[in-house]
Amino acid sequence: MRSTGRVIDFEVVRVFCGPGGQFGNELGVIRDGSVVPTDAGRLEVARELGFSETVFVDDAATGAIDIWTPSVRLPFAGHPCVGAGWLLDVAGLVTRAGRVEVRHDGEFTWITARSEWVPARTLRQYGDAAAVDALEVPPPGAWIYAWAWQDEAAGRVRARAFPGRGDGIAEDEATGAAAIALTAALGRQLTITQGRGSQLTTSPRPDGWIEVGGRVSQRARR
Repeated sequence: MRSTGRVIDFEVVRVFCGPGGQFGNELGVIRDGSVVPTDAGRLEVARELGFSETVFVDDAATGAIDIWTPSVRLPFAGHPCVGAGWLLDVAGLVTRAGRVEVRHDGEFTWITARSEWVPARTLRQYGDAAAVDALEVPPPGAWIYAWAWQDEAAGRVRARAFPGRGDGIAEDEATGAAAIALTAALGRQLTITQGRGSQLTTSPRPDGWIEVGGRVSQRARR
């Protein structure tokens, strides 16, 4: 891509893919964050790419990353951390909210983070999955995570996410931070089907941390 006259290399990964590798939330990753050193420049790039989040890698050795939506910087977000952790193949990431541990089990990439790092989300429960499926995108305003039990005994959830920022992302396909918030609220392990068919798995830890993981795949380099 070109931004302010420069050619900027970026990669795209799909995070929280379904069991067959389909769906997932696209993430833009700029491996060399130094090519876009200013906040204004990073916001411009994130807007031009148009993904729900774009990650700028400021130090690959330490896993230091900077996360942007098309309208704001985020101190922490789940799908960018899972995607960057997978792409960089690191054991940890440094975000503005704190250090995020990363592990890989061959199929899933997992991160461990704290629910208090999650920006404000409205968790809105519905009676069943069909009610969630039938929702229209709400007007800009609150960041809404709409969810319902598919199988409460098994911890299976149907969810959709509406950021409400008015920045072109009307619905977020898969949102690790919101999944962390829901897991903290319910206090139990969850398997979440979100958006068109993305899948997230979460687990609360005894020490107050929450783990969220999923499958990641990569699009061709751009």
